[in-house]
Amino acid sequence: MVLGFTPANPAGPSGGRARILPSTADPAQLDAALTTLELTVRRRLDGLLQGNHLGLVPGPGAEPGDARPYHPGDDVRRMDWSVTARTTEPHIRQTVADRELETWIVADLTASLDFGTTGCEKRDLVVAAAAAVGHLTQGGGNRLGAVLAGGSGIERIPARGGRPHLQYLLRSLASSPRSAPGARDGLPEALEQLRRPPRRRGLAVVISDFIGPLDWERSLRALNSRHDLLAIEVLDPRDVELPDVGTVTLFDPESGRTKSVRTSSRLRADFAGAAAQRRRDVSTAFRRAGAAQLTLRTDRDWIADIVRFALSRKRGWTGAAGQTKGDVS
Repeated sequence: MVLGFTPANPAGPSGGRARILPSTADPAQLDAALTTLELTVRRRLDGLLQGNHLGLVPGPGAEPGDARPYHPGDDVRRMDWSVTARTTEPHIRQTVADRELETWIVADLTASLDFGTTGCEKRDLVVAAAAAVGHLTQGGGNRLGAVLAGGSGIERIPARGGRPHLQYLLRSLASSPRSAPGARDGLPEALEQLRRPPRRRGLAVVISDFIGPLDWERSLRALNSRHDLLAIEVLDPRDVELPDVGTVTLFDPESGRTKSVRTSSRLRADFAGAAAQRRRDVSTAFRRAGAAQLTLRTDRDWIADIVRFALSRKRGWTGAAGQTKGDVS
């Protein structure tokens, strides 16, 4: 059985089909590709969540405020015992509503993302997903930062606000050096970079194809204690099924190994079954970590998938609040 391998010479877009999103692989075309991407995102997502971002978490807020005397009916769990002891009168600690959202994107740019057989590479889809997240969470004093795991190791982009910063972040993401085959300085290390030192409560968005061992699950679960989590899984059709093309050389970009196989019906069925089981294992890991899941594919309209996902969660939207977090009224 061959799982996690991708064709060494994949077929290009079929039937003259238009590209789903512009390629960022050519440095000479990078500016034009990012401009096109920004216009697409703004046109399709503008106003989608207006009026729904009332705060980061449900309730009165998370930031400590002033103490005031206790009144009957106040929540005793908010009792400020230190002030109560000093004044000999019951006091509760008020909280300040947290209106500013700090979003961190963890982008996996390891070698398996430099692949695509339809309209684009998975790497282009990572950039597009980051652009959509940036657009949906910008404004109102919100800040966006990123941790990139790719060919140059782990790179951190500090969280700042404003459109120029978002453009700088996307350019850094799109122009990040490609990983050498077999290099695996990736997702677990990037998640730990985000977790330590602890940051203020916010939204963590993890974008990857999640190919390889589930060694990132523990770090993702640890992030759930301070952040709302959104996992964006980017896939190509060849990640889930093999075409009937006879003998083909398969290449695993994560390990650098190659293997020649004949794509018999038995092999294709085994590959599809193992890939489906892998996707179920990944989804289970997301649920255990308390992360909402959004799947984007290179052969689908990625922005339509984002719109459907956002609209389905619009009542409780805090950027991407997981189902386990409940709705924000």
